[in-house]
Amino acid sequence: MSHKLTDGGQVLHVGTLARVEGEGAMHIEIKDGRVKQVQLRIFEPPRFYEAFLRGRAWTEPPDITARICGICPVAYQFSSCLAIEDACGVVVPDAIRTMRRLLYCGEWIESHALHIYLLHAPDFLGYPGAIEMAKDFGPVVERGLRLKKVGNQLMTLVGGRSVHPVNVRLGGFYRMPTVAELHGLRPALERGLEDALETVRLVSTFDFPDMEQPWTYLSLRPEHGYPIESGDVVTSDGTAFDVRDFTAHIKEFHVPHSNALHASLDGGGPYVVGPLARYTLNHDRLSPLAREAAREGGLDVTCRNPFKSIIVRAVELVEIFVEAIRIIDAWQDGVAPSVPVPARAGEGFGATEAPRGVLFHRYRLDADGTILDAQIVPPTSQNQPSIEADLRTLVEQWIELSDHDLSHRCEHAIRNYDPCISCATHFLDLTVERS
Repeated sequence: MSHKLTDGGQVLHVGTLARVEGEGAMHIEIKDGRVKQVQLRIFEPPRFYEAFLRGRAWTEPPDITARICGICPVAYQFSSCLAIEDACGVVVPDAIRTMRRLLYCGEWIESHALHIYLLHAPDFLGYPGAIEMAKDFGPVVERGLRLKKVGNQLMTLVGGRSVHPVNVRLGGFYRMPTVAELHGLRPALERGLEDALETVRLVSTFDFPDMEQPWTYLSLRPEHGYPIESGDVVTSDGTAFDVRDFTAHIKEFHVPHSNALHASLDGGGPYVVGPLARYTLNHDRLSPLAREAAREGGLDVTCRNPFKSIIVRAVELVEIFVEAIRIIDAWQDGVAPSVPVPARAGEGFGATEAPRGVLFHRYRLDADGTILDAQIVPPTSQNQPSIEADLRTLVEQWIELSDHDLSHRCEHAIRNYDPCISCATHFLDLTVERS
């Protein structure tokens, strides 16, 4: 919806954003040809998970926090596992870390496939949604659903079910999949890899607006491989720090128009987490096949056009299928599913790369393992200032467009980020004034 103000100003307002996870709105005011106000309004009710965790046992967060999101439950499970294991002084063996990485591959596959084919591609191909798009691009939509199905199958095999996995516990898993079970999924993963390469070819043909982001990029960077389930924090400004120092660099704050916290990096301007940041800061860690796919898709070693995030996600799909097949081929039976994580007093920190970006957890435990305090910083909270900054840049660049076209392009810009609004609505501080 758009309308003119009595003072000559102009308002673009989208009451409910479509094709994003969760409920939010967009509000932009323009006066005298200049952008006066930009707001991504996240009005979905706060979820208070951090409060729910207080007083619970140290073993419970992997199951409780998984319910924060139906698309990224593994991200919440593993960030909580890392943080509590850190507080308890436990480092799991490499084999368990490897199986966690394989389960995370399943989540990345289903999340990226969902976003690329069902939420984002309709913007580029001129359809209101995937259902309408399927009338003319049936095989394309079928490929997206086939990719998502492979992700679901991998989640079910390793995690126990495709949504809110039940096989994850502190210290590892309740049960390890066998070599025979894993190899049973290999043909579907091989087909998925071909579909992922075809996805890069498809999305690289889309028409991309000319737009570059100046914002700082932030991602994890592990000692080896592409960042998924662990790593230290690095930025495009050259800063690097341990996950334990996350809250010393990242500050969350409230804004009146949103139920999600915003975040800043070292007191600076917006910063970006997610595929663009991961790719730019870890291009050298991609497999040769994924790097070649990126080159054929028209990507350089860095990418600062937010609209091209759909290509980066497709390249990451290639990388994840390569990684899943590599893990399955190297896996051997006989690995203990978990190690003990005895309770002790302390504070622990953990971060993983959710498909949408860095997800940070911090827990403080009592001596008997009771959770005294919990902090969860999801990717969309960190990206919200950069989303609004992108909208401001975009409106100023295309202010001559009609209100309808400008509103659509702004919605498209929000969907570049694949914002998980449900995950982000977690703020706790509540002030009540009575008179």
